[in-house]
Amino acid sequence: MKIGNKTFENGTHVMAIINLTPDSFYANSRSDIDGLADRVKKAIDEGAEVIDIGGQSTRPGHTPVDELQEWQRLQRPIDLIKSRFDVPLSVDTYYPYVAKNALISGADMINDVWGLQYDKDGEMAQIIAKHGAAVCIMQNQNHISPDEMLWSDIFDFLQRSISIAKSAGISDEKIILDGGIGFGKNKEQNFTVVNNYDRLHKFGYPLLLGTSRKSMFGGDVNDRLQPTLDTTRQAVRQKVLFVRVHDVKENVQAISNER
Repeated sequence: MKIGNKTFENGTHVMAIINLTPDSFYANSRSDIDGLADRVKKAIDEGAEVIDIGGQSTRPGHTPVDELQEWQRLQRPIDLIKSRFDVPLSVDTYYPYVAKNALISGADMINDVWGLQYDKDGEMAQIIAKHGAAVCIMQNQNHISPDEMLWSDIFDFLQRSISIAKSAGISDEKIILDGGIGFGKNKEQNFTVVNNYDRLHKFGYPLLLGTSRKSMFGGDVNDRLQPTLDTTRQAVRQKVLFVRVHDVKENVQAISNER
């Protein structure tokens, strides 16, 4: 897979989460513009190979912000990161307006929690294709599937998203899939998907796993590092290309120990 000027082919790599929001569920992932450079440097020094920034919390039950406010939160941080660091930059958004401006400003990848399906006219996919950017297609839905429909619903959604991407002209080397842990699934279904994540290899694209400190682990968010590391080790065994995490150093070590 190619993100920016970097190619990722083998092993499991770390994407670092930095949230430019006041309400992301894990407070330690939040940053303001004044502390951003230090946060990015620390993540890179600890082994992150892609930085993922977001201007809106997408946790279940979040309060949405409009595209203009989201872009206001992202514009200066994108400029800062791209001017100071040689690292692929992913922007977490499902708004075509934000994606367009982010890519014009130098972002390398769009991480879309609605898998190119939030807008119904394919605009997001067309913007990504026009800029030659990478895309993370995440599976999502507004309901919880019956257990017997879990995998068919995941597969159907991802197949639709892939078709949208291909129709827009996004190249295969720029696509990565995310099974959407914590989105449209109950606790048991989240673990079912994690434990069988390699089923998503059927599409032939690299995979990204995002479980970091999520509520599926129960307890307080500050006590969820160890179960996150357990799923990172599972990701290595299931040949997942990227894990998207808050705690870079610990996850890099977990990956190294599992190899």
